[in-house]
Order: sequence, then C-alpha cells, then structure tokens
Amino acid sequence: MEFELWWLLGIPAFFGLGWIAARVDIRQLLSESRTLPRGYFKGLNHLLNDQPDKAIDSFIDIVKKDPEAAEMHFALGNLFRRRGETERAIRVHQNLLSRPDLPSDERAHAEYELGQDYLKAGLLDRAEETYKRLLDTSYAVPARRALLEIFQREKEWQRAIEAALALQEAGAGSRQKEIAQFYCELAQDALVHMHPDDASPLLDQALKADRTSVRATILCGDMHLAKGDVEGALAMWRRVEQQSVPHVALVAQRLMDGYRKVGRPEEGASLLKSYLQQASSIDLLEVVFKAVLEMEGVEAAKQLVGDELRRTPTLLGLDKFLEARMLDAPPAVLGELSLVKNLVHGYTQKLARYQCSHCGFKARQFYWHCPGCSRWETYPPRRTEELNVMN
Repeated sequence: MEFELWWLLGIPAFFGLGWIAARVDIRQLLSESRTLPRGYFKGLNHLLNDQPDKAIDSFIDIVKKDPEAAEMHFALGNLFRRRGETERAIRVHQNLLSRPDLPSDERAHAEYELGQDYLKAGLLDRAEETYKRLLDTSYAVPARRALLEIFQREKEWQRAIEAALALQEAGAGSRQKEIAQFYCELAQDALVHMHPDDASPLLDQALKADRTSVRATILCGDMHLAKGDVEGALAMWRRVEQQSVPHVALVAQRLMDGYRKVGRPEEGASLLKSYLQQASSIDLLEVVFKAVLEMEGVEAAKQLVGDELRRTPTLLGLDKFLEARMLDAPPAVLGELSLVKNLVHGYTQKLARYQCSHCGFKARQFYWHCPGCSRWETYPPRRTEELNVMN
C-alpha cells in the first residue's frame, strides 16, 4: 500500500477530535462534582487522614440534609460497623430498607450490609434470616459464604456441609477440604460419645471429599481402636506417613501405645525412629525418647537426643538433651545441670507453640481450625522454633 499525501491532513483532525472529547469529559466531571455536597469531600478528606470520627460527623450531616442519599447511608453504616458501633450501623441500614422507593439492587445491598451488622454484633439468628432473603439476588454468593461462616460458628456441621455444597454449585470454587473437615467434626463428636459405628460412614464421606485428609485418616484409626481393633488402628495411623510425614508426630503416641497393646513395642520404637529421621520433630522425639529409655536404657536415650540435637539444633532440643543428661549425672554436677535446665525450659515454653500460617495465631496445642482466622488446616504440625530453623 503506497503513502498518500492527503493522509497528512487527517492528523490535525484526529488531534482536534481528541481535544474536544477531553473537554467534554472534563466538563462532565466538573458538573458532577458540583452536584456533590461539600460534606462529602470533607468526609472523604477525614477518611484519608485517618479521622473516622470527623468523617462520620460529615456524613451524618449529609444524610440529614438529603435523606435520599443511599450511598451516604452505606458509607455511614460501614463506618459505624468498623468502629464497633453495630447498633448504630443496624439503625442506618434498617432506615434505608424502610424506604418503599428503594431500587431492588440497592435494597439487596442494604440487606447484605444489615446481615454484616448482625454478624459483627453476634446476632447470628438475625444474620441467618437476613442472608437467606438474599439467596435469589445478585448477592447470593456472598450471602452463602456468610451463612457458611455462621454455621461453622454455631458448630452446625451438617448445615455447613450443605452450605459448602451450595457454594460449589454456584461456581464459587471448591470446598472439598472444608467439607472433609465438617465430616471429621461430626465423626469426632460420634467418637467422643462412644458411637464408633456412627463415625464410620462419616469418615468415609470425609475421605471421599478429600483423599489427602490427614485428620480423617487419624480418626479412622481412633474409630478402629474404639471398636477394639488395635491392628486396624495401627494400619490407619501408619497411612499418615504416606499423606504427610510431618503429621506423623500427631499420631506418634497413639502408635507407640498401640504397639505396646499388641506386644510389639520394639517394632513401634523402630518405626518411630525411622519417622524421626525423615522429619525432625520435638513432639516425635519426646515419644521416641521415652520408648528408648524404657527399652534400651539411659545411654541409648542420651545418644538419641544428642544425635537429634546435632542434626537439628534448637532450644527445644537442648531442653530435652539436658533432661537426658540429668538422668545419670553425678550429684556434683546435677545441681548445675538442673539450674541450666530450668532456665532453658522456662524460655522454651514461649517457643513451644504452634502457629497459624495465615494469621500468625499461636497456641500451645495443635488445631485443625484456627481460633484466630477460622481457616482450616493452616497449622503446620511443628513448633514455631522448629519451623524457623527449617526456614
């Protein structure tokens, strides 16, 4: 295609059209900004300067002057909720819903915000009723997420399963890991109340939802043990290694106790030693140490702890090493060892915590469901100091 000289005449025309379009956009922006009340900009400025109290005063003034300003109601309600003033947030959103002329999309938005207010205030029954009214609106997916949160808070695990399945069907992503955990909660409750037969189908459903569920496998072992089938329990607990070697520490004591019951403690100790070689863990070391001390004596126990400390040097390991050294220490040095042991032990109590990988919440015991952020399977099965050494 050859260049034509007249094409150059089009360049000024294009620039002119762009200039006109820009002027139109600027005029429209200026026109819209003039229609906004001054209080809006004052409130926005206060928010940007982290002055929520003054922002609230500005937005309240706008709402008083223009009760029809729905967006101001939403902004005001959200500010109240963030400050913990849930009663005022509820009144704002209820006032908005009382308007008969409120468009359907804004009504759904107001219902959702009201549900958030109830949830923040701990009024779970009212929140549930509010979210249920949104299941046929554009807010159906966030409403189902909120319902799932409510059912988990109330420990209504069967309803949580139904809510999670509904979310999946709505295209909100897979919830299989959570569903497996909900079935595990039901199974654990059955085992606590000595109903292992009721736990069996629930655990089948948990593993159907998530084949990699370590918790379901552990509970299957507990179920076999409750039925008197120790060999079956041992078989299930050994499967944990195939799913996640670090999680073996959670079943170490169960395994050792099980092997003692069937008269094969040496086999159990040997198995746990092999696990310790694969995944260092102070909890696993504790169980192996006691078993070796019982079956092989003090020297073997001291050797085990010393080797482990050299392989994974931690204060938690040092605490266990000092304990081992005190077993046969002469009286002349026992007092000094005891003093050092007490000092180290006091400090390690602060380190002997499990920590959520999502929110950082620390706890003395291992949780499948984080008490801090309510997420599932966010606790590594190792103590915080061990994780720091590994990293």
